[in-house]
Amino acid sequence: MSARWDRLLQLAQEEVRGTLRRLPRALRPHAERLPVSYEPRPNEALLADGWDPDLLGLFVGQPHGEEHSGCADVPPQILLFLENLWDFAEGDEAVYRAEVRTT
Repeated sequence: MSARWDRLLQLAQEEVRGTLRRLPRALRPHAERLPVSYEPRPNEALLADGWDPDLLGLFVGQPHGEEHSGCADVPPQILLFLENLWDFAEGDEAVYRAEVRTT
C-alpha cells in the first residue's frame, strides 16, 4: 500500500481506539468485540447491491441485542472506507478524524 494509505489507516485506528475509550463503561465491552475493517472504498459486491460509491462506512450483521438463533450471513462489523472519508474531508485531517468518529 501507499504512504497515504498507511497514514489514513493510522489516523482512523487512533480515532477508533479513542472513541472506544470514551464510550460508557457498560457499552465498551460490547463495542470492543465489534471488528472494524478498513477499506479504501466500497467493493464491487457492495456497489452491485446498490450502495453509493461515495459511502463513508457501513455496519453489517445483526446489531447487539437483536441477534437471532439462526446463522447470520456475515458477523457484525463496521466497515470504514478511508479513501472516501478522506475525500469527504477534502484533505483536512481534523475533519477526517471527526468523520471517522461519527461514521
